[in-house]
Amino acid sequence: MAKKKGNRIVIKMRSTESGHTFWTQKNRKNDTARLELKRYDPHLRKHVAYKEEK
Repeated sequence: MAKKKGNRIVIKMRSTESGHTFWTQKNRKNDTARLELKRYDPHLRKHVAYKEEK
């Protein structure tokens, strides 16, 4: 049987100030626009903005 396509997708987030990336999930129905979050960047050791990549 085929697997049903769900609402949650895996996305890649990249730091705006360094090359650090991490993977997370988002709900494609509730969040149709690209995400931008402030997260801790371990390379810079401070909080910076992360943007969703394609």
